[in-house]
Amino acid sequence: MDWQKNRPSKFRFIFGKASNKRLYYDNVKVTTNAWDSNLLKTNGKFISLTWKSTGGGAFAVIPIEEVGKFSDDVPLFRGHTAQVLDTDFDPFNDHRIASASDDGKVGIWEIPKRYSFGRYRSISGGGFKLSKNITPLKMLVGHSKRVGHVLYHPLAKDVLASSSFDNSIKIWRVDTGEDLITLLHPDLVTSMCFSFDGSYLVTVARDRMIRIWDIRAQKIISHSLGHESVKKQRVAWLGESNRLVTTGFSLIGDRQVAIWDGFQLEKGPLSGFYNIDFSSSILMPFFDDCNNILYLVGKGDGNIRYYEFRNDQLFELSEFFSTDSQRGFAVIPRRMVDIKHNEVFKGFKTVQDKRIEQVSFIIPRRSKEFQQDLYSDAPSDKPALNSSEWFSGKSVDGPILISMKSIFDDTEPIFRKFKKHTTEVPHDINGSETDVSEGSSSDESKPKTPTHQCIDKSTVSPLSNSTVVQSSDNTDNMSFDGPTDVEEEYENEIETMTINSSIINIDIDVAPTVPINMAIAGASTKRNIKDTIKHSSVKSNDRISQAKENIQTLLDLIERLDISVNELSKIQQTESSFERLKPYDRMIKKIDRLI
Repeated sequence: MDWQKNRPSKFRFIFGKASNKRLYYDNVKVTTNAWDSNLLKTNGKFISLTWKSTGGGAFAVIPIEEVGKFSDDVPLFRGHTAQVLDTDFDPFNDHRIASASDDGKVGIWEIPKRYSFGRYRSISGGGFKLSKNITPLKMLVGHSKRVGHVLYHPLAKDVLASSSFDNSIKIWRVDTGEDLITLLHPDLVTSMCFSFDGSYLVTVARDRMIRIWDIRAQKIISHSLGHESVKKQRVAWLGESNRLVTTGFSLIGDRQVAIWDGFQLEKGPLSGFYNIDFSSSILMPFFDDCNNILYLVGKGDGNIRYYEFRNDQLFELSEFFSTDSQRGFAVIPRRMVDIKHNEVFKGFKTVQDKRIEQVSFIIPRRSKEFQQDLYSDAPSDKPALNSSEWFSGKSVDGPILISMKSIFDDTEPIFRKFKKHTTEVPHDINGSETDVSEGSSSDESKPKTPTHQCIDKSTVSPLSNSTVVQSSDNTDNMSFDGPTDVEEEYENEIETMTINSSIINIDIDVAPTVPINMAIAGASTKRNIKDTIKHSSVKSNDRISQAKENIQTLLDLIERLDISVNELSKIQQTESSFERLKPYDRMIKKIDRLI
């Protein structure tokens, strides 16, 4: 499928920026093993790197603040008897890390409290200071062949998944060392990812099949063939939605990306397969679940492409170009980006298997204030469940969230539980109207597509990505959020207006107690009304006393502003006042004067 281009978006100015040389991690030794993993992992405090070593497998852990050129004698995490293939940090313990190895074991390691990659030494008998290697806390034994991937659960503490060449995935209870769940596959699993609520696991195997597992029920609830080529595929869950993204290859070698309905894989890719280019390197997908931006990192090339995900389609934004190719890539947690400089995404990449570089993606803004539309509450380092609760069947809607505003203000962190939205908004992540109920997520039925997590107490404008803040009854004092460039872009388009309604004949005796409900939206770029405008409720309080006067005022407004009428506004009682009006001060003040 062809890419959608030239689409107005508040993310169109996003750009990538590589770090300067003084922030390199130089003289590192990246493994030359051909196994397909990311090679790098990070939790925002440390970077783990699969190390090129002899005499058994090893990996290195580098504190992020320790930049520069390292010596040849550095401390390593040793304990496996064969090559280390993958690592993953515990999301709820910055000093805990797991490893997968060719020896068929999963290692659990503790990073020392005062650990330093350049200065962690021990004194030998002869008085010489040598690098001190770290040994594992425990080894998890259960796979019959080598272990290729490890992945911690995003919500439950001490729950770990591992995939092996014995064609199985095991779910471990780390605190006891038991493998309590085994998911058998007909072929080798090459990629896996937990769902947002942690109840499901998506896997891609070498047989080209994509499978959605209900983990605790140990059954497949949906499956389908993926990309046509037998080359390896990658898969990732797109935030809190039920959409998946896969990367793979066509039969003729084109690199591809596709979007899927995670619980109806049989329908095939929702918008077909998007062709990227002709190359043999694998694409690693990373998703910003707040801003709905998908980053595709080429393994073997230096470019990073990024796309906006809306209405089940990918819209091309831009591309970060680099002549330095990468084999490994890792992304820090969203709560640890540089908010004060509007950084929305930050990663680390290996270059020439000798150094690690930082790459930041920034959305420029004039204002130095906190940008609420870019930074919703992010998953924190607090577990929503413990291992015993999760294995016993308890579920939650999502992770414990931390307020990004509190991080920006450098105040006491504010935490809250994730709750699915209970109110309707004009557009959710898939561009359709949803009504997601709140409550316990123990219901094992297929989850509905939730509303976009990044919108907090606001709604998306039908024709733009700006947000509209709830206002008071006094419209003269209304304040507006959202990027200035989006407001300016659509300001000249508000010449044709539409007012939707379902009631024309009104009982005048009852009408005075019923306020007007009206929705206002700007015309499209061709100045034609194309979309049905969502209703947004308005209560007039004491300023509008009679429905007859309301209707006459509305008709005057239509006549003066040259508004085409499809229907009159629906009349109903609401609690809030002047909610969700479009962020155009000029129009709202004009409406206020007329009313």
